[in-house]
Amino acid sequence: MPPHHADTAAAVWRIERGRLVGAAARLLRDLDEAEDCAQDALLAALDAWPRDGPPANPAAWLMTATRNKALDRLRRRAMLEREHAQLAADDEALGAQVVPDFADQLDAARDQAAIGDEQLRLIFIACHPVLPRESQVALTLRLLGGLETHEIARAFLLPEATVAQRIVRAKKALKGQPYELPDAGERTQRLGAVLAVVYLIFNEGHSAGSGASLLRPALCDEALRLARQLQHLLPNEAEVHGLAALLEIQASRLPARLDAQGRPVLLPDQDRRRWDRLLIQRGLGALARAQRLDPDGPYTLQAAIATCHARAARAEDTDWHAIVAGYDRLLARHPSPVVALNRAVALSFAEGPAAALPVLDALAGEPQLQRYPYLHGARADVLERLGRIAEAREAYRQAADLTQNQAQRALLLSRMQALAH
Repeated sequence: MPPHHADTAAAVWRIERGRLVGAAARLLRDLDEAEDCAQDALLAALDAWPRDGPPANPAAWLMTATRNKALDRLRRRAMLEREHAQLAADDEALGAQVVPDFADQLDAARDQAAIGDEQLRLIFIACHPVLPRESQVALTLRLLGGLETHEIARAFLLPEATVAQRIVRAKKALKGQPYELPDAGERTQRLGAVLAVVYLIFNEGHSAGSGASLLRPALCDEALRLARQLQHLLPNEAEVHGLAALLEIQASRLPARLDAQGRPVLLPDQDRRRWDRLLIQRGLGALARAQRLDPDGPYTLQAAIATCHARAARAEDTDWHAIVAGYDRLLARHPSPVVALNRAVALSFAEGPAAALPVLDALAGEPQLQRYPYLHGARADVLERLGRIAEAREAYRQAADLTQNQAQRALLLSRMQALAH
């Protein structure tokens, strides 16, 4: 197979994977079978495209192939169960290139039209109340974000085996459940898990847990798209706008996060002229809507912190005291070790590294942070600024050892080696 055909098929499949699985799941009501159908469609592409050439619309080709695989499975089920009427309906739908949609059985036709996206449907379905929250998020990250199990484990700061078990159990629990879009009231109940999914997909794109590059822009773009659709779907939910605001502002810095050689550029060193002002304005607008509805949600508070950076024309203009105050407010309402770590970093700039080091040392005792590379990286930076060079070098080494991303690891090692001189 010509290499470029294989690359094209794999790239399109990665981007469309969530839609493919979602379409098959709505037909089959079985996530394992849906994933198999999407995989089979990829194999069909790898077989057909070198022979016939890539199609004009690769995404549509993969979607048609996935649906056909799913319909084939439905036909086999119908034959085994002798459900001739259902089989005839499936054949008719296939001939008309219309996919039977179990969600069409819902009375809320307006709600169906409002979502109108396979991935959003799949997120709400996978965030089913029969699953615990952590399983909802892990499953939807696997299905929609295309994240591998070890990447999800990094996002949760958990062992890979634990996350793998959650995903397997979640699929078993959902087997046989109606793959229908929940009504408006139930959507609100599932919203917290849905927002967590979108947030973690963006985070993996913003700082990739593994691989050669720091960024996975396709994941950031997908998370932004989903967040914007949620804004239209649920315009009166403060945290929907809060999350959108946070992602817009964070995404505005992406063009400045890498130098010409693809190496990471730390926030104080970024060329702020390269920040996307349109995304910043979108973020500020979303934040204003969120704060009018409820100013104290976790995403809204994080977005307010992010605006302190967005409004600073130069790094030295950053209002670090306001950022520390923002983290104080966030910690009081939504405490977590990672929020405490971010506050300690802000404190090191607001009041100096000597004020932050005892806080960081105390956080090193948190079980969730002991293998978190950003904790050791933050300690290394603070120790370096205090002139404690040997300790800083050791902390940089620890951070590098815990980092699976090659670009991030190279940056940490370069800072460690620079201290040797």
